[in-house]
Amino acid sequence: MIKCQRCGIRQAIILQQHTGLALCKQCFIEDIVERVRREVKRWNMVNPNDNVLLAVSGGKDSFVLLDIMSMIHDPSKQVALSIVEGVEGYNREEDIENMRKYARERGIDFIKVSFKEFIGASLDELVARSWEKGLNTSPCTYCGTLRRRIMNYYARILGMDKLATAHNLDDEVQTLLLNIVRADRMRLIQSHPKAPVLSDRIVRKIKPLRKVYEWETVMYSYIKGFRFQETECKYIYLRPTLRAKIREYLYRLESEKPGSLLRLLETMDNMLEKIVNIHQNLPKLPLCKKCGEPTSYGRELCKVCELLEKIGLG
Repeated sequence: MIKCQRCGIRQAIILQQHTGLALCKQCFIEDIVERVRREVKRWNMVNPNDNVLLAVSGGKDSFVLLDIMSMIHDPSKQVALSIVEGVEGYNREEDIENMRKYARERGIDFIKVSFKEFIGASLDELVARSWEKGLNTSPCTYCGTLRRRIMNYYARILGMDKLATAHNLDDEVQTLLLNIVRADRMRLIQSHPKAPVLSDRIVRKIKPLRKVYEWETVMYSYIKGFRFQETECKYIYLRPTLRAKIREYLYRLESEKPGSLLRLLETMDNMLEKIVNIHQNLPKLPLCKKCGEPTSYGRELCKVCELLEKIGLG
């Protein structure tokens, strides 16, 4: 029996590849909570009086975010928001209820909203309309764009100071490389924890789990006994995206050189911090002439209105 290399008392059951440490259940959980706490403090993500909206899907990362945030920030100042995309076989009511039950047990209010309620169509319906019109738009484009809009909208109308998402380390590094490959300087800047907020209508987004590996959120969830959603969205493998290709490359890299993702993100954080600091006084984003929400520089319509107009849901 191998002893935990942190406490030296309990049996080790997990090998943390990026540190080489064999850890027991308790020390593994404590390590992740402490890393999240340090990351939140390092970038001043949350102040004691901040009201925080937690964007939760019902998956493993969402449960970990909810659990840790309830430990490190006042639960009475937090609200959990779950968005139902409307994908047959994927959005199950029992998964939403598990999340609602756990949030309330931790003293956190819970809100559920759907694409159908927000824009009048589910993701399945949006994709069907897109295919009927012969458009080459990925289902993930509709989903990601609308989820971001809904999260920010509710954070704003609820008077929240921060919007927390459950993006893990794998997600962050994929986004980082995606923006580098696309030479998208603005998105690269906006991915940094200290990125400027370019509109009064945008609530600052924070990512407390950005230094936690995806495999760690899986183990954390199983150790804690979370009943999280394990069904994958049917659209993920329908049309492989550039992100999916980058994800596969990063998995191979991490397997060959454990700790690569963590080192890459830390290096880019330090490099981008200098660039971000000189972009703090950028002009405010223009507003969409149709819905009044912020849009990109040089655009009259926001991405949401543009996508919906193309499929006749303007």
